[in-house]
Amino acid sequence: MMNIREDLRNIAIIAHVDHGKTTLVDQLLKQSGTFRENEDVAERVMDSNDLERERGITILAKNTAIQYKDKKINIMDTPGHADFGGEVERIMKMVDGVLLIVDAYEGCMPQTRFVLKKALEQKLIPIVVVNKIDRPFTRPAEVVDEVLDLFIDLGAEEEQLDFPVIYASGINGTASLDPDPDKQEDSLTILFETIIEKIPAPVENSDEPLQFQVTMLDYNDYLGRIGIGRVFRGKISVGQQVALMKLDGTAKQFRVTKLFGFHGLKRMEINEAKAGDLIAVSGMEEINVGETVCPIDNKDPLPPLRIDEPTLQMTFLVNNSPFAGREGKFITSRKIEERLRAELETDVSLKVENTESPEAWIVSGRGELHLSILIENMRREGYELQVSKPEVIIREIDGVPCEPIERVQIDVPEEYTGAIMEALGERKGEMQDMVNNGSGQVRLEFLVPARGMIGYATEFMTQTRGYGILNHSFDSYQPVIHGEVGGRRQGVLVSQETGKATQYSIIQLEDRGTIFVEPGTEVYEGMIIGEHNRENDLTVNIVKMKQMTNMRSSTKDHTVTMKKPKIMTLEESLEYLNDDEYCEVTPKSIRLRKKILNKSEREKMEKRKKN
Repeated sequence: MMNIREDLRNIAIIAHVDHGKTTLVDQLLKQSGTFRENEDVAERVMDSNDLERERGITILAKNTAIQYKDKKINIMDTPGHADFGGEVERIMKMVDGVLLIVDAYEGCMPQTRFVLKKALEQKLIPIVVVNKIDRPFTRPAEVVDEVLDLFIDLGAEEEQLDFPVIYASGINGTASLDPDPDKQEDSLTILFETIIEKIPAPVENSDEPLQFQVTMLDYNDYLGRIGIGRVFRGKISVGQQVALMKLDGTAKQFRVTKLFGFHGLKRMEINEAKAGDLIAVSGMEEINVGETVCPIDNKDPLPPLRIDEPTLQMTFLVNNSPFAGREGKFITSRKIEERLRAELETDVSLKVENTESPEAWIVSGRGELHLSILIENMRREGYELQVSKPEVIIREIDGVPCEPIERVQIDVPEEYTGAIMEALGERKGEMQDMVNNGSGQVRLEFLVPARGMIGYATEFMTQTRGYGILNHSFDSYQPVIHGEVGGRRQGVLVSQETGKATQYSIIQLEDRGTIFVEPGTEVYEGMIIGEHNRENDLTVNIVKMKQMTNMRSSTKDHTVTMKKPKIMTLEESLEYLNDDEYCEVTPKSIRLRKKILNKSEREKMEKRKKN
């Protein structure tokens, strides 16, 4: 008979962006009494980083621990975005079950599909929570059917198909086994009880030799690198001499200097941990994800973890625009390189390669979101840099060049389906499925080359007048599709002077295209100040002042109203770039510019290309 640890449960939480995962965890923490009565608890406690709070997304996996009666429940929070898929796969190794949270109105979404697939492959036991049951227009019965279809589609086993369903409202902290919103019980007790009952308890094998595997990294200025993971077997204690089994097969000895367990959202120092515990270990300088800590006399590593390969790369460069160094604190190549190397300490799916130039690096990541979050964090910390257009990474598989393909799910009102099908057809997308649920809304599913999706989000919003919902996640690598895919159709308006943009010039230029700057914005020669109506680039003067004369004109100045300029976010700017352009990023500004600033130099370059 196998011994198990009845006092412990380890679960991961899966949910699509905005389906209420973080709010539900807040309530679980509050109701379990894990916080003291007088403790001040922020809303959405799990999203600790500023960017996560602003965007309402979870980027890094985090863990929290809840004490419910005499049992401890470790909850691992997973990112919903496929860009952070590397994190997801490793979390699934640390837990014995998953909580799948689905919005009672929206139902299953592609990003839940991606994470759920990883969970089912690990043979984890699922519990389904249909959340936001208190909202109008919910359709709990259909949503549960959708979940069942998804499980079958992903090849779930018999045992996994027999999942319990709990209907809850995270924001009200209520739950019930009945889909009727009026029958909600006034606490989440039923959810706690189901977790204890259905999720398998960890095996108690603490008397066997130690195996602890690192699944995530953290970094702290005082402690250096911290390895977070699960004790799969045996015990580990502070002061113990252990062997770290490296990925290349070598072993390094070190002494465990500190151990941390989790309670609520805090890390607590502990002296010992045993099989089943999720803990953080410090004392090893060069610890990496997937490595195993064992006793010195029993070197028995666990199989290494697979880390998702990057699919997108960009060149990061030192800012060399005419305005370089005005707004940032860190502008030198040494500072930028140090910052990129520091990111590698904790982000396992990122790669940084040097180039022939000491002022440029090729940075590869898991998608636009992954890289744009790194850039956004850097600019908030005071860095100035330039980046090039994102490009997909082509990989050779069995001698055939292959490119990443995205699975794209689109929900739109019926009248826009034609435009979407045409646009994605031009981007070499293949339609997989089309469901019209009779409410005037249509759900379309495509497989599209990842390079075709770069820059599509902005076009999509225009096409559907903001009524469409677009979700995409990495599907697979397929042989490269030949021909042009996607890319920007329009040319740009480029400033020919350095100075301040004037209202007079902007009004003169409005019929030529869409302007990106406001009056008074400082511009330089070669900076992109708008989009041209046509396919070619146009160099314009945006700093021209109106000539004042003392003659009275018969056509007295009419009051002219200026259109609102289109101010682009960082993501939109990155998607907008062409091959001959850079995006300049500083703590205060995001500017688009031509790589070659001078007009005649650019024209010479064009001629050379054509010859």
